[in-house]
Amino acid sequence: MFVDEARIFVKAGDGGNGCNSLEKFAGKKYGRPNGGDGGKGGSVIIEADNNKQTLIDFRYNKHFKATSGKQGGSNNKNGEDGRGCVIKVPPGTVIRESGTEVLLRDLRQAGEKVLIARGGAGGKGNDKKREATLGEKGEAKELSFELKLVADVGIIGYPNAGKSTLLSRITSAKPRIADFPFTTKSPILGVAQVGDFSFVIADIPGLIEGAHRGRGLGDRFLRHIERTRLLLHLVDMSGIEERDPGDSFEKLNKELGLYSSSLRSKKQVVAANKMDIPRAKELIVGFKPAGVKKVHQISALTGAGIEKLLRAVASELRTEKSEE
Repeated sequence: MFVDEARIFVKAGDGGNGCNSLEKFAGKKYGRPNGGDGGKGGSVIIEADNNKQTLIDFRYNKHFKATSGKQGGSNNKNGEDGRGCVIKVPPGTVIRESGTEVLLRDLRQAGEKVLIARGGAGGKGNDKKREATLGEKGEAKELSFELKLVADVGIIGYPNAGKSTLLSRITSAKPRIADFPFTTKSPILGVAQVGDFSFVIADIPGLIEGAHRGRGLGDRFLRHIERTRLLLHLVDMSGIEERDPGDSFEKLNKELGLYSSSLRSKKQVVAANKMDIPRAKELIVGFKPAGVKKVHQISALTGAGIEKLLRAVASELRTEKSEE
């Protein structure tokens, strides 16, 4: 199951109390202060981990706590520090504070981590010749997670355009493929190889008009291509769905712009799919999308034109990475 949103509660450990103790000496009226400090409370850390692919771990497990520090003891013994709590999330997880939706951290790369709730400081013992103090409370927060996939290329297109068929042909991913719309229910990742150059491709579920407003869960799918360097726009050229290819191309790009101006400005490689169908050869003549220098004619089903398309995608990616 692909889960890309979650809400959790985190609580750092409290600091242990300082000890109020006196060492007694025979024949002396007042003892010497010897109370130790309390231990620090454990902190909560969130770390991006490549072994995590979705946020499903937080579907039922929503409470995470670090342990509190121990109280200080006599004879200047300091209390033991509390154990920290490390929460593993997939790379690409955006962390916000629930309620305010303030952005706390965007963990894009594996190994990145953030201290999200700090443990309380331990109280001071009276060995410092002052009254012992109480430990501080650890921070507590309600957090919301939002996963945005980290991929080089995002395949976009209307439902039943052949995106899953293309992904299965150019990568080892095995998405569900069927001859009806909305077969793909969640984004799927695969790795494509062109010579010694490899890149990650995300198959995004089919987008429809109103996607930017959430129609067909479109807003949840669109956010998964925000991080991509390049979009592979797949157009159904068969005419079977009774959609004009040029109109479909313009409407989908409009949805991208309505969702995010930066998404609309991403470079696109355009591919006309299902060119093995006779009707496609008629429709391709009138398919001249504005601003597109080249339309790659392919058949994801037969493999025709795929090699040239992959080389074009790899070339554009190399250019994008060199510019970055």
